[in-house]
Amino acid sequence: MKTLGILGGMSWESTISYYKLLNEGVRDALGGLHSCRVVMHSVDFAPFADQMGKNDWKSVTAGLIEGAKSVEAGGADALIIATNTMHKVADEIQSAVNIPLLHMADAIAGGAKKTGSSKLGLLGTAFTMEQDFLSRPLKEKYGLDVIIPDSEERSMVHCSIFDELCCGKILDKTRAGYVKIIEDMAAQGAEAIVLGCTEIGLLVKPDDVSVPLIDTVQAHVELALDYVL
Repeated sequence: MKTLGILGGMSWESTISYYKLLNEGVRDALGGLHSCRVVMHSVDFAPFADQMGKNDWKSVTAGLIEGAKSVEAGGADALIIATNTMHKVADEIQSAVNIPLLHMADAIAGGAKKTGSSKLGLLGTAFTMEQDFLSRPLKEKYGLDVIIPDSEERSMVHCSIFDELCCGKILDKTRAGYVKIIEDMAAQGAEAIVLGCTEIGLLVKPDDVSVPLIDTVQAHVELALDYVL
């Protein structure tokens, strides 16, 4: 088994899901008392969130590179960034280390293949929905089309992520809002919905909606397990 490096804590609510699923996956594959070999660098998210709010991506990048180098020094054979939004600076992080970064776009594409989908609805932070660091590789590398909600819906999703989900608040009224947005995107032709923030899967479950969901935590874990095993 190879050793996986994780940049976590963004937020720790979803990093818990990564750790649990990785260990369950190794146990299911190898049996007995086997568990995943992991080196984790878990950040204090508050300074990063503040830097993002100020559009200070230089500081964000520096902090994440520090973390990536620490897991590499700790013996990691590959690296995952346990959040969608920070893939905005994935290329810079990859350039700073000598181990492969297992990119979220590849994980999402794997989920799309499983659902047989070529047109995806994307939910996430405003950074993820409105910029192209995920949608571009999905289109260029895999031929997948991506649609996003309208501006008012994007604002609702973005605010709920930082104000509620990252703080462990799971509210029924917020779930209802997400369900409406998801069904609207399905009506616009989305064949599957990418839960493109690692906390959204804590709120919305497959039984809540009529369209397949690609939970990026699950998809990313599957990509990582394929590598380490």
